[in-house]
Amino acid sequence: MKNLIFKNGDQLPIIGLGTWKSEPGIVKQAVFWAIETGYRHIDCASIYQNEKEVGEGIAEAIKKGLVNREDLFVTSKLWNNSHKYEDVGPALEKSLEDLGLEYVDLYLVHWPIAFKRGIGFAKTRDEFYTYLEVPLTQTWESMQAIKSKGLAKHIGVSNFNQTKLREIMSIGGQLPEMNQVEMHPFLPQKSLVQFCRENGILMTAYSPLGSPDSRNESHKNDPVLLKNPLIKLIAKKHGISEGQVLIAWSVARDIAVIPKSVNKGRIKENLESINVKLDQKDLIELDDIGVDFRFIDGSFFTGPESPYKLSDLFE
Repeated sequence: MKNLIFKNGDQLPIIGLGTWKSEPGIVKQAVFWAIETGYRHIDCASIYQNEKEVGEGIAEAIKKGLVNREDLFVTSKLWNNSHKYEDVGPALEKSLEDLGLEYVDLYLVHWPIAFKRGIGFAKTRDEFYTYLEVPLTQTWESMQAIKSKGLAKHIGVSNFNQTKLREIMSIGGQLPEMNQVEMHPFLPQKSLVQFCRENGILMTAYSPLGSPDSRNESHKNDPVLLKNPLIKLIAKKHGISEGQVLIAWSVARDIAVIPKSVNKGRIKENLESINVKLDQKDLIELDDIGVDFRFIDGSFFTGPESPYKLSDLFE
């Protein structure tokens, strides 16, 4: 397995199992299958509301002797309702309790958006905090504190644009070690990737297959990444699936990638993408795919009742 390397030498397997939208009752088995298949990188978050079962899947794999805890790289994320300094530690401790772990390998600020304590998804103006009330720098200072306690080996962010990254970097101390964002050929994030590389920030691509399980009524006319003619052509050329093309694309860019699946065969197929070698012609054609589209558009955080704008999230 190809790995990304943190500054202290720790390694992150470049392909991981995503668990967003993996329902309780299913995700425990998916995590066990993934570890059994060879995954050593599991990505989760408190807001996914399935960390307890993710932890059960990990515990089962350890119990059966498939891995030791030290063999695994587990990521979790701080939800928007715990951005105040005093709330970051308890939020991570709750995730650790649910996961049955003493530490996570990586802990990320999930979004640069703050809700009041106890709010799952803010809907009214008084359920949000503003940046004046809870600045991102306050949250980042607390993230540094939980790392110093050993509760997280590495810390970073998710869905942060260059402006927000610069804001938390300006306070000094520990720089973000990871930025996890939506990324695929329709949204290659070239400027953000360049900025992160220049500042020693690793990157992870979420929704690398175009979030096919998000196609509700309001998204029924979205382009379908897995059905794009170029991607289908490249898949046919190499005798692989369209999903493997998309995963291999991230691997070729040295960006970690976390496809989600609860299907045993698909979990195995996704991991086998590590053996796919896209050639230069493939990469050039994907670079010029001709579609520019963001599937997770952030509109659920930026409605008329919100103090935030899309520019707070995306470039």
